[in-house]
Amino acid sequence: MAENKSEIIAGGIVLAVALGFVVYAGKLTGASAGTSSYELAASFRSADGITVGTDVRLAGVKVGRVTSMALDPKTYRAGTTISVAEGIEVPDDSALAISSEGLLGGNYVEILPGGSLMYFAPGDQIEFTQGSVSLVSLLMKFVGGDDKAPAE
Repeated sequence: MAENKSEIIAGGIVLAVALGFVVYAGKLTGASAGTSSYELAASFRSADGITVGTDVRLAGVKVGRVTSMALDPKTYRAGTTISVAEGIEVPDDSALAISSEGLLGGNYVEILPGGSLMYFAPGDQIEFTQGSVSLVSLLMKFVGGDDKAPAE
């Protein structure tokens, strides 16, 4: 009987620790059931480095996430839908850019706010986008030199 009680107590402790990890992981990733948001659409020439779930940031603060991505077969662009937290009004002349956290860091979608006094409504399309920059192509340009150097 004593072994059964100790096994039940040990099992309860393991379950409590597992539940604690799940709650911690949810807070770490920003997942919460109580927050409402609205969606905006955008189209990128190149969406390298982002996937569904990638952070959307405004002034370095997470305000949403990428909710869907699909290739548009007519334009060959990456159609993307982002969610933005309710209460964050995005001016309708704003742009989206895929930015990098650093040389070895991940990418995120950055909202570059405009100065308009009008705001995007849920479901609107953001027209101004900047795709991801290829680190390999930048390195090749640096290593290869500039072909437009003035002649001496």
